[in-house]
Amino acid sequence: MSSSRIRALLGAPDIEQAKREAVLYLNANFPSYDHLQGLDAKFCESEVSEAELASNVPQLASSSSTVDALIVKAKSSAHSYVEIAQNLSLLRHSLSDELVDLTDGLSSSMSSEPGSSTLLEDIETLHRNLDDLQGVKGYAQVIQRALELRRAIFTLPVKALSTSAPITTSSVAQFQTLQVFVSNVADACSSVEDGAGKQDLHLVEFLRRVLERTWVDIKKSISTPLLDAAEQLKWPMTVDYANASTDQRTAFERAFLRLLQLQKVSEIISSPSGSRSEKDGIYPLEILVQPVALRFKYHFEGTRQTNRPDKPEWYFTHILNVAHDQRTFLEHVVQLLLNSADRQTINAWREFTRLLLPILTNKLRRTVPSLLPHPSLLAHTIYQALQFDAALREEGFELDGTLGDTVPKRDGVAGEAWPGVCDVILGKKEWFDAWLDGEKRFADNQYHDIISAPDAWQIADDEPDEVVVGHDLKTTNSARRLKALIEQITDRYSPLPSFLHRTRFLLSMQTPLLEQYSSRLTSSLDAYETLSSALVRAVPGALSVSLGMKEDHSSSVNIEHGRFTSGVEGVQRLCKALLSSRFIETAMKVWGEDLFFLELWTEIKQRPALRAFAQVNSALHSSTNQADDESHDTIFETSIARYEEVSRRSEDVIVQQVCAEIESSLKPHLSTTTSPNPGSSPKTNDDFTLSQTLLAPIALLSTHFNYMRATLPPPILTSLYRRVASRLAEHLLQRQILYRGSITAAEGRAIRAEHVLWVETCRATLLQAFGGSRSRVEAPWARLTEAGTLVDVDGEVKEKIANATFGGIDEDEWEDVIIQVVGSSELTREEVGRILRRRE
Repeated sequence: MSSSRIRALLGAPDIEQAKREAVLYLNANFPSYDHLQGLDAKFCESEVSEAELASNVPQLASSSSTVDALIVKAKSSAHSYVEIAQNLSLLRHSLSDELVDLTDGLSSSMSSEPGSSTLLEDIETLHRNLDDLQGVKGYAQVIQRALELRRAIFTLPVKALSTSAPITTSSVAQFQTLQVFVSNVADACSSVEDGAGKQDLHLVEFLRRVLERTWVDIKKSISTPLLDAAEQLKWPMTVDYANASTDQRTAFERAFLRLLQLQKVSEIISSPSGSRSEKDGIYPLEILVQPVALRFKYHFEGTRQTNRPDKPEWYFTHILNVAHDQRTFLEHVVQLLLNSADRQTINAWREFTRLLLPILTNKLRRTVPSLLPHPSLLAHTIYQALQFDAALREEGFELDGTLGDTVPKRDGVAGEAWPGVCDVILGKKEWFDAWLDGEKRFADNQYHDIISAPDAWQIADDEPDEVVVGHDLKTTNSARRLKALIEQITDRYSPLPSFLHRTRFLLSMQTPLLEQYSSRLTSSLDAYETLSSALVRAVPGALSVSLGMKEDHSSSVNIEHGRFTSGVEGVQRLCKALLSSRFIETAMKVWGEDLFFLELWTEIKQRPALRAFAQVNSALHSSTNQADDESHDTIFETSIARYEEVSRRSEDVIVQQVCAEIESSLKPHLSTTTSPNPGSSPKTNDDFTLSQTLLAPIALLSTHFNYMRATLPPPILTSLYRRVASRLAEHLLQRQILYRGSITAAEGRAIRAEHVLWVETCRATLLQAFGGSRSRVEAPWARLTEAGTLVDVDGEVKEKIANATFGGIDEDEWEDVIIQVVGSSELTREEVGRILRRRE
């Protein structure tokens, strides 16, 4: 029974609820009048029940007391159960905390706080440490075994080798045991892989170093007698072997041959290493190099005054002297010892020299990084290295006949057998780029000094000892100095053994300088075209400016370019541009035929790598596209074409300048002589005089040609003279004769006299320059001279010419008549007819 039910039973009776229940009971049992008959029976039953209840009152009291006792007991039990429940709840929370701790203890340390680890992880770590310790123990045991074998070698076997007994493979049996042990360990560890794939363990590398070091120590122990014997011969000074005692020579030869025996044994047992370094060679020669290396270290690697970074030639010369001084001893003594030991293929001097080279290469590797911030010192060191290589090659050194007889590759194809000591620097891209940058900055500074010099655009005087390129071609100081700079750069990089390095020098330094100079000359011509006049000061200097004051007192700048673009001064500036371009153009043609550039150009066209590198550069792009072996182009073909364009353009501007000035000066004269003057009386035959207005253009023409004769070489002068004279002659022919009104006899005589004056002026000015050839002077004026003769003919001669011209004879007969009468036939038949019609 629930507690609510118990409280309801113990409570006071509810009268209203009893009434409601009674009404509900009556309604349910007596729904109609007919059912009231059973009401008495129910009433009697109620009375009986009431009587029974009344009789049960004592029992009710007893029951109430019992209920109270039970309630008290229930409360007491409930309190005890609450305490027990509270205790159990606390126990549950503690158990839950313990469970959480246990769960955390069994979870991964990756999800826990840093520094904590689980018991399981601790156990796994201990297992790994145990495995590592076992591996370390195995490593230590392997190393211990290798060191024990090495120690065993240097107890008895090496001492036995120091005697006079021959050295055979049995003499190094202990070493072979160590060698087999190292080989077995290497084979066992060859299957070890890590994340990067199969790799050699450091243990194997260590054992191999032990093996190599052991063999070096064996060789060192046997080489001691050779060093002692060489010291008795005053090695490394020049050895006078003929004057040495018999005991000294015997000791040297015996020690030398024993080392050769040891080397033969090493070749049989394939020891000590699979790859040969630059320091490995013939054993006795390796030993003889050691005293030289010690002396070199004493002088050039310490703090002595001989170790100067600005004097690399000292240590290069030192090694070169050692190789030269010992050559006789090596070729006449050591070579015989090598031949007696079946080493005839080895050249003693070349092998010894090859073993000296690592001394220099190591010195360069230590020195060059400190020279990179100093381009001049770096360049000097490289030049000395190149000179050393060249001197050694002149001595006859090469790798053929040495143990280093391997042919390296350069630029993707087989190159020279010996790359030279300079390859230590040039073979490293960073060092070569640093040198190239320094050389480029120096060349650029030199170029700017040449261009900015006050006398840069003055025509240079030929020096007696200088061979001028071309036909006595004068030029400006800037062009001459630029040529010298380009040749200086060629001398700097021509000794380089690599064609790739040569190509980079050519494209990085020489072609940019040539392009800059041609651009400078082109800008001068552009300035002329901009001003619609002759070439202005861009070639020789600056435009003259004057600072003036306006009416409002404000300053103004006036560019006085008239005197720079007219007269002889204007032509002079044009000639400077022409001479500069022609001089460099001619120099490049000579360079292109030089053997050095021919070889370089052949390599560029034949090697795809070099050709692709050169095609990127605009100076060689068009030429490399035509990679025809039968073509006769040169490496400077594109640059030559640019300078030829500048030269042609300069000549065009000169012709335009001279002709424009003379034609402008001729305007007053032509206006006076070709325009009719009604107020003037006709002149008789005795009234003929030359017009004073003709003197100015004649004098101007003479002045221009006098300057060009003194400045320009004969080929250029001849070309310009023909163009100028032909244009002026055509101008006079059209203005004075063909396109004017009628011409009187007096005017005809005047015209002919003027034409003769033009020709005589040119003859007087240029006859000596043309070698006394009158025909070369008169040829451009032939049409004008013929026209002047035609306007001056009269009488029967004129009639004969008119009949031939207007008659029905053919062209050949007409030409014969003209030549017979006039002396030449340069004009067409139509032009002759027009001239004859102009005569009154």
